[in-house]
Amino acid sequence: MPDRLPKAVLFDWDGTLVNSWPIIHESMNRTLVEMGHEAWTLEETTTRVRKSLREAFPELFGERWEEARDIFYGAYREVHLERVEKIDGAEDMIGLLQAQGSHLGVVSNKSGGHLRAESTKLGWDRFFAGYLVGATDAAKDKPATDPIYMALEGTGIDPGPDIWFIGDTWVDIACGRAAKCHTILVGENDPESPEFSDHPPDEHYLSCRDLLEVVRRL
Repeated sequence: MPDRLPKAVLFDWDGTLVNSWPIIHESMNRTLVEMGHEAWTLEETTTRVRKSLREAFPELFGERWEEARDIFYGAYREVHLERVEKIDGAEDMIGLLQAQGSHLGVVSNKSGGHLRAESTKLGWDRFFAGYLVGATDAAKDKPATDPIYMALEGTGIDPGPDIWFIGDTWVDIACGRAAKCHTILVGENDPESPEFSDHPPDEHYLSCRDLLEVVRRL
C-alpha cells in the first residue's frame, strides 16, 4: 500500500472507471459479422480488446481495416451516451483524490472524441476536463508513454513514482511501468495471470471501493 497520496493519478477509462464492455462487445460483433468474421463471446471481447483501434484493426481486418473502423464507430456512437455507466465507487474515489490535491487525468485507448463525450455525459469534466487523452490524440497510443506526457502537460509534474497509473489490463500496467509510475490494477483480472507476466502491477484491488478505502486512510 502507498504511504502517501500521489501528485497525480492517471486512469484508464473502460473497465476501470466506466462499464462500457457490453457496448463495445455489441459494436465489435456487428463489425465482425459485417466484415465476414465469426462473432465473439463477451469473454473473448473483454480479453482480446486491449490495443487501440488504429493498432488492432489492421491486424484483424487487413487492408479493409478502415471500413471496419467506420462500422464499429457507427455502431458505438448509436448507443454509447445512453448506456455508458459509472463503475461503483469510481466517482467517490476520483472526487476524494481531487479534494486531496492530486491532479487527475485519463489515458485511454478509446477514441478521444468518444471519451470526452462520455466524460461530459457523466458529469466528470469537473475532474478531467483538458486532461482526457484518447486514442490518436498523441503520436502513439498505450502501451506507449506518449499519452502519459500529454495528460501531464502544463502541470509541471513529470512521470515517476509519485504518479499513480490505474487500469484493468496489461496495456495499462505496461504503459504506467514504462513511464516509471506506480501501477495499480483494479478489477477482477488476476495479476498472477499470463497477461501480466511481463508487466506485473505494483498493487491490485478488486474494486474502486477497495481503493477508495486506501485513499481515505492516506
